[in-house]
Amino acid sequence: MRIFYVSPEVVPFAKTGGLADVAGSLPKTLAELGHDVRIIMPRYKMIDPKKWQLKKLNDEIWQGVLPGSKVMVYFYENEAYFASRDGLYQLPGGIDYDDNLQRFSAFCQAGLRLLKAINWQPEIVHCNDWQSALAIAYLKATYADDPFYKKMLTVYSIHNMAYLGLFNKELLPLTGLGWDQFTPDRLEFWGNFSLAKAGIVYSDVINTVSEKYAQEIQTAEFGCGLDGLLRSRAKDVYGIVNGLDYDVWNPATDKNIPRRYSPATLDLKVFNKLELQKRNSLPQKKETPVIGITTRLADQKGLDILSESLHAIMGLQCQLIVLGTGDQKYHDLLKEEKKRFPDQLGLNLGFDAALAELIYAGADMFLMPSHYEPCGLGQLISFKYGTIPIVRKTGGLADTVQNFNSKTGDGTGFVFEEYHSEALIRTIKNACDTFHKKNLWKALQEKVMRLDYSWEASAKKYVELYAKATGKF
Repeated sequence: MRIFYVSPEVVPFAKTGGLADVAGSLPKTLAELGHDVRIIMPRYKMIDPKKWQLKKLNDEIWQGVLPGSKVMVYFYENEAYFASRDGLYQLPGGIDYDDNLQRFSAFCQAGLRLLKAINWQPEIVHCNDWQSALAIAYLKATYADDPFYKKMLTVYSIHNMAYLGLFNKELLPLTGLGWDQFTPDRLEFWGNFSLAKAGIVYSDVINTVSEKYAQEIQTAEFGCGLDGLLRSRAKDVYGIVNGLDYDVWNPATDKNIPRRYSPATLDLKVFNKLELQKRNSLPQKKETPVIGITTRLADQKGLDILSESLHAIMGLQCQLIVLGTGDQKYHDLLKEEKKRFPDQLGLNLGFDAALAELIYAGADMFLMPSHYEPCGLGQLISFKYGTIPIVRKTGGLADTVQNFNSKTGDGTGFVFEEYHSEALIRTIKNACDTFHKKNLWKALQEKVMRLDYSWEASAKKYVELYAKATGKF
């Protein structure tokens, strides 16, 4: 099958979030399964043509290869829109570029022009999030009668429903689309217009990054105003959990942790724990349960109920190590709590990739108390590192973590459902109590380390999704 993968970010070239990880792994795995996959993304300032050995295809396209694969990657060149800016979507401080509509309209148009330039007709055009959604609208509206594009079918992937790509209605002509698109059954959204809505309206198949989240976005609580539209297309909405690249995330081969280990040498994991405690200036005690959390410090990630629970959690005689940045109110609160609990709270306000890996390798548990979580990779990484996840039952967390039953041995982590601090505290207490039952805990660690969330399983589900789009399934 021929698949054109359109994404605003791709690992290892450019990344702001989980979309880039998916875009750097799924096409590679699809190619390994025998499919002809090609990617297009913008050439941002940080993408050095010399470093990546890119070659100029024409005035607006560079081409290269996805490392570790034979997948061709095309880079859209536009000095004013992409190559001269430090950020992907925003200025420092989190302010969106005021010409994002023009930037990503141009990107989507260039992607479709490229197909004609290289005379390559994919069966599937797979677009990701609002930045690439206009490619679908152009195919179905602008190029509907063009024989070259007519048979191309489309998949739209929602990585986070909260990002709608909203713009003032007066800017609609900048997309090149006509005012006939500004209607409630097309792009209009409460007096403005939404690019994410374009993807949902016009795609042949819609998917998101877990089965549970596919259901949740069809509710008023998580649908961000588009739940009705999604319910109307329910038969076309699917969920596929993201995979994990075990060439990168594997404690047996990870060169960035102090001591490598596997299920057979699990006793070596404790050396990573001691180093993690040391780096956070915490007492180095093997018997103290260590809970790691690497996250954006925001309400979505559960920081509101975590902050309400901190004193009670500290009362459980555990250590909590936090890595992340986010809302200033949580920066301030955690700084105060660090003063109050210097021997129990490790605080790292920033992003440190090496420390993140050490948290996965050294912590006993990994905390994800999210209000919503489309998929989540943290719990999948923590499985591989024998670090038991503590999660709220939502989105991809609900699909991948089952509550542990100490009597039967069933389950893979510790799960709470109600979104409030009491449920969080109760679940952490259960996890800490189980931690002290050494044989039970070790058996749980060994079990989760052997779980398979590789990309191959997810990629095969995407192939099925493409087949459904083409009617060949």
